[in-house]
Amino acid sequence: MNKIVGIGANVYDTLITVPYYPTEDTKLRASGVTESGGGPCATGLVAASKLGADCAYIGVMSDDNGGMFLKKDFNRYGVNTDFCAIKSGYRSFVSYIWLSDKEASRTCVFDKGNLPPLELNDNQKQAISDAQILMVDGNEMAAAIEGAKVANENGTDVLYDAGGLYEGVENLLPLADILIPSEEFALGHTNTDNVTDAAKVLYEKYNPKVVVITQGKKGGIIYDGEVREYPAFVVDAVDSNGSGDVFHGAFAFAVTKGFNYYKACIFSSAVSALKCTKVGARVAVPTYNETVKFLKERGINEFEENME
Repeated sequence: MNKIVGIGANVYDTLITVPYYPTEDTKLRASGVTESGGGPCATGLVAASKLGADCAYIGVMSDDNGGMFLKKDFNRYGVNTDFCAIKSGYRSFVSYIWLSDKEASRTCVFDKGNLPPLELNDNQKQAISDAQILMVDGNEMAAAIEGAKVANENGTDVLYDAGGLYEGVENLLPLADILIPSEEFALGHTNTDNVTDAAKVLYEKYNPKVVVITQGKKGGIIYDGEVREYPAFVVDAVDSNGSGDVFHGAFAFAVTKGFNYYKACIFSSAVSALKCTKVGARVAVPTYNETVKFLKERGINEFEENME
């Protein structure tokens, strides 16, 4: 049985490292080009798997080069693909990402491809029922809503990575048990001007168990009836792409580990920071013990007791 299952974006990324962002209509030599799996839900599952959770992806993939890379990438990191349908004659979801050495930031251009939407079958619904957490990210919206309803009916927590204001999001939000929006989403969806008010609005309107708003380099806040801030960790960042996705996967793992929500925030922030020190959304995810060591070096010793 897989403790964490996910429905959402699974993307074939081409990462292009450049010294700085070029101006329009010029040429610039890249210092490196890397292939990587990406997408909020899919990368979150990889992160959780690398940390030690049993994970599975529920989705549709193409048999083109991108799709086959993504399937192998899941297998490489121990994510179960038994609940994936493989379709012929379609284009995979792909993205091209510039990583600026100067700014330590990323710029992304993507093509969502033309794969047919996911339609959940009985085996996939059973996998959701058997899981502890269902991760969704707003992609594959119809299937995500159906899957979240199955989860709600069977005691599976729904963790919603709310990073985009997608059509139909108002139908998915009430089904979330663990709501983790970006600051941009939280402010935009609630029409508030600060994250504290946004968290309270989301919590009171949709009634999740917890709201965690991510704020990138500023850390973030957690709200479950009271507001608390959690830190970001300063590192020498070389690739921030996928750091939010990794945070969500680490949070899901932390919940299955038995951490309370605040402790899960600290742990996930550390995992996300460590990911940024290497290129690649998935290959750069640290192990559980590496994360505990990182935290201990910063005077946070409460995770050491969980080391195997």
